[in-house]
Amino acid sequence: MSIAVVFKEGIEAAWPICLGYFPIGLAFGVLAQKAGLRPFEIALMSCLVFAGSSQFIAVSMLNSGAAFISIIATTFMVNLRHVLMSSSLAIYLRDTNRIFLSLFSYGVTDESFAVNLTKFREGHWHRYQGLVVNQVSNAVWIGSTTIGGYGGEFIPAGAFGMDYALIAMFLYLLVFQLRDRFYIITAILAGILTILLSFLIPGNIYVVIASSLAATIGFVLQRYVHKKGVR
Repeated sequence: MSIAVVFKEGIEAAWPICLGYFPIGLAFGVLAQKAGLRPFEIALMSCLVFAGSSQFIAVSMLNSGAAFISIIATTFMVNLRHVLMSSSLAIYLRDTNRIFLSLFSYGVTDESFAVNLTKFREGHWHRYQGLVVNQVSNAVWIGSTTIGGYGGEFIPAGAFGMDYALIAMFLYLLVFQLRDRFYIITAILAGILTILLSFLIPGNIYVVIASSLAATIGFVLQRYVHKKGVR
């Protein structure tokens, strides 16, 4: 397969991702600028992190004056899902050198994972096409967040509802995660625990604790129900 074909098919698969990344990246750049980050710092954050949800969370917590350790713990917990996504892709990347794996894994996001996993399962999809999907999406994200950082200087705080972008994004992600009753129970439990722990634990670390407890209880409950054969 020629390089031109690899790039063509990779870009064709990546363009819907890029179409979604651009407006969200702009919104993030504006919010990050309002939180005090300079365009260079926004671009650097996108290069080093490249995880929209974690970046939104980090900026929101920075803006609220959260402790350094709380930001690290929260973003770490949010990004743990990459372990599962990478595990699913690993079976299609056997006998691949570490340099390629490093480049490929750097570009794994929820969206690129979904596209590549579907393509791999369908067959006739090469790892280099997957790499193009990851890196083209990455380039669009970095570019859009940087542009948003520069544009934020000319946009008033709270304009266009951008201060609601983080909440809206996570509501969207939550709705599409509610695939069965165990996910619904876990989500409700996480909300209740978060509210209760907010009165007992200072700072923002209670969010991480509540999420971990809810996920653990949900997992144990699911295992118990499946083991007992309860419907």
